[in-house]
Amino acid sequence: MGITSFYFLCFFAAMLILYYSIPKKFQWGFLLVCSAVYYLTTGNALLILYPFVSVSVCYLGIRLLAKLPADKEKERKRALIVTVLVNIGILAALKYVNFGIYTIDGIARLFGSSGTLIQSVDFLVPLGVSFYTFSLLGYVVDVYYGIARPQKNYFKLALYGIYFPVIISGPILKYREHGEQFFEPHAFDYCQVTRGLQRMLWGFFKKLVIAERLGMLVDTVYGQYAQYPGVYIWVATICYAFQLYTDFSGCMDIVLGMSESFGIILPENFNTPFFASSISEYWRRWHITLGVWMKDYVFYPVLRSRFFTNLNKSWKEKFGKKKGKQYATFAAMFILWLTVGIWHGGDWKYVIGSGLLHWFYIVMEELLAPPCEKLMNRLHIDAKGRAVRIIRVLRTFLLVCIGDLFFRAASVGDAFAMLAKAVTTWNPQALWDGSLLQLGLDAVELAIAAVSLLMLYGVSLLQQKGSVRDRIAARPLPVRWMIWYALLFYVILLGCYGPGYSASEFIYQGF
Repeated sequence: MGITSFYFLCFFAAMLILYYSIPKKFQWGFLLVCSAVYYLTTGNALLILYPFVSVSVCYLGIRLLAKLPADKEKERKRALIVTVLVNIGILAALKYVNFGIYTIDGIARLFGSSGTLIQSVDFLVPLGVSFYTFSLLGYVVDVYYGIARPQKNYFKLALYGIYFPVIISGPILKYREHGEQFFEPHAFDYCQVTRGLQRMLWGFFKKLVIAERLGMLVDTVYGQYAQYPGVYIWVATICYAFQLYTDFSGCMDIVLGMSESFGIILPENFNTPFFASSISEYWRRWHITLGVWMKDYVFYPVLRSRFFTNLNKSWKEKFGKKKGKQYATFAAMFILWLTVGIWHGGDWKYVIGSGLLHWFYIVMEELLAPPCEKLMNRLHIDAKGRAVRIIRVLRTFLLVCIGDLFFRAASVGDAFAMLAKAVTTWNPQALWDGSLLQLGLDAVELAIAAVSLLMLYGVSLLQQKGSVRDRIAARPLPVRWMIWYALLFYVILLGCYGPGYSASEFIYQGF
């Protein structure tokens, strides 16, 4: 039951009515039951055992940490390590066993082996396994360090772990910031409910009008890239960048809007990432909760580890204080971005496209920043001027698109083959000779996509100056109704859905 389906909307409507009809003290239990029901409708019913196993392991770890006094550091650390390893072990078994098998077979073939050394294993992967695992593990670590209150109620922890909107595609939560509100009573608030529904509508616009439409063109080119070299690949890759953004951020709008209608405020996951002028800034705007989680629970612990402390000291003596610290940070960042890539999936295309390639970008940005600044000063170019910022934004977008090409390609080999065809074939005439109309979208469909992207761009510009919903709310009632009903009918009339059409799953739903 996808969250863009008619059946889900009926489920949500009934749930919303009952949520505010029952006594407030039962609301969190009602959310837990609904989350379990939703999970049972997403595939094999037995898959619900996986998140409950993770919740159970984390609950036992949290209760043990709460009982152990501070002077029992070895026992506390042992409880933390066991809890983390069990959960990471489940995640690795479900998502990365075949990654290891394929990698070993690939290396063997390089040395002349024929055939398959190890047979792959087919696991049914539960919905949102990476998201709920990271949310739960972050909570356990916070309890260990004493910065989060240990939850005594198993079922409340279960709700935090499998809350159904979040389990679809995130965001990744921090219990100390967002956990307790799941269990607080929430009175019906007309403004809050309507604001939640408004945000959901904006998410449906992104997903059904833009992402689904662009996906048709992208699938055509990436599925037969040998027939569509040169500019076709560039057009499809740019379209995929927008498809990925509107798909993922559209899902977040639906999830956050749905939660807001329940009185639960979740963390933002996007902040107009295509306005970023560097890759570092891009990742502060894209998938924000993953970036924060990785910094808090991977990057900083690695950087403070004994190995990196000694490495930092050694390299400071060898390269100087400033460069030594910078190089040690780059080494820790390599582990960070390797982890980010692996989190996205058990395939080297994710490790490269969403991980190591972005590490390389950031390292180059850091190393090239001083000489570029000196050059611009010599040429009397204002580094903070609008023209320079526009160039940097376009450069960042291009680099992101190259990473997205690896992300979307069927394999690393296909990604390199597509890059080769993209840069070695010169066919700009495809932009105006009508060839693009043969890629799955006719002129009308392309026009709808273009107009919708312009609408998205306009709203994103306004968003830089504050909440767009607040601006609309400040308008007279007829104007407000006209805006929201216009958007509603725009989605109804131009969205990709209906009999004979099945909207694709959200791209990040598989992670």
